[in-house]
Amino acid sequence: MSFIRELWTFMRVRKKFWLLPIMFTLLLFGALIVLAQGSALAPFIYTLF
Repeated sequence: MSFIRELWTFMRVRKKFWLLPIMFTLLLFGALIVLAQGSALAPFIYTLF
């Protein structure tokens, strides 16, 4: 939790709010890859990349 708090403080102090959508997108893609590794959707997701 301290990493998230420190990242939020960094973005707030330095006015780097444009990093938030990038972080959200990376987190979403990471979760998609982890969740799809053992499912039948894996071949379809791998064609996206």
